[in-house]
Amino acid sequence: MTFSPETTRAWVDVDLAALVANARTVAVVSGSRLLPMVKANGYGLGATEVARALESVDPWGFGVASLDEARLLRGSGITRPILVLTPLLPQCIEHYLDLDLRPSIGDVSALESWIARGGKPFHVEVDTGMSRAGVRWDDRASLSRLATLLQTAEGWEGAFTHFLASESDADATGRQWDRFQEVLRTLPRRPPLIHAANSAAALRGKVFAGDLVRPGIYLYGGAAGSPSPKPVAALRARVVAVRTIAAGDTVGYGATWQAERPTTVATVGVGYADGVPRGSPAAGSERSRRQIELNGRVAPVVGRVTMDMCMVAAGEKVAPGDVATVFGGLISLDQQAEAAGTISYEILTRLGARVPRRYGREP
Repeated sequence: MTFSPETTRAWVDVDLAALVANARTVAVVSGSRLLPMVKANGYGLGATEVARALESVDPWGFGVASLDEARLLRGSGITRPILVLTPLLPQCIEHYLDLDLRPSIGDVSALESWIARGGKPFHVEVDTGMSRAGVRWDDRASLSRLATLLQTAEGWEGAFTHFLASESDADATGRQWDRFQEVLRTLPRRPPLIHAANSAAALRGKVFAGDLVRPGIYLYGGAAGSPSPKPVAALRARVVAVRTIAAGDTVGYGATWQAERPTTVATVGVGYADGVPRGSPAAGSERSRRQIELNGRVAPVVGRVTMDMCMVAAGEKVAPGDVATVFGGLISLDQQAEAAGTISYEILTRLGARVPRRYGREP
């Protein structure tokens, strides 16, 4: 048996059709146009490939976090509007203008600097409780100065806020939305584009939809409410070694796992440098919550995940070259994240650069 070069060790299979289907679900449920988040290299799956696939849903534009991310999209032929969600630093304005980017402006001095360079589009961020970026909803002095500047700002295209717990706290989300509407009423006019909803808020329907919604994790197969998303990414790796150990033998660094009976251990060629979070079960424990799919069954991870490999307690019918699936098969992205004590966002965005991304192909 021979393997294609990209599947000799570890790789990610990306189902772009599922990505597009998830985007269409968000559009239907929210009734609003999409501003998909493709930051962090398209949540680890390839920003260019993701953006090109999402062109089929006619998004308003795309959201990124950095100038480099925006530059990559422009260099790949993406011509739709790009909103940079990190607050604008006036020293970077020239780069925004060169790349035809929309800045997120969250303070008066940045707005003054942007307006001074002409009438190019921009979006104003309002901090309604996240306490991360934007003009605070209760800062009357700053809001008054902001309103004065916006009276004659030709490029004022949008205003937005960021929900802090839309997936878990409906009351907090409602309060933030009310604060946002209150601020909008104090401004000289309503800009063409109002947006606030992330994946979870967009899946609540039209109540927080505004003119645009900003889906992220749901597009990539992470849970964000109902309906459940289609799985998009599957992290796979080859079994690279197999051995049978005796009762009492240990596995991995620190000898954190000890076999209670003779056990077949399969070494899988994927580790924390590839995006599998490091962790270890309790010493002497036969099983941990960390599991990997192998040959149609779920097998427990034993010992610590290492930089390039991890080990599982496998059945007898396992051989080098077999394919293991870390997530995206019998174990979902969110299940693997929960077992590792993290969130689906981190699992995806930690996928290593050395792991090939394959689009629309079988293992």
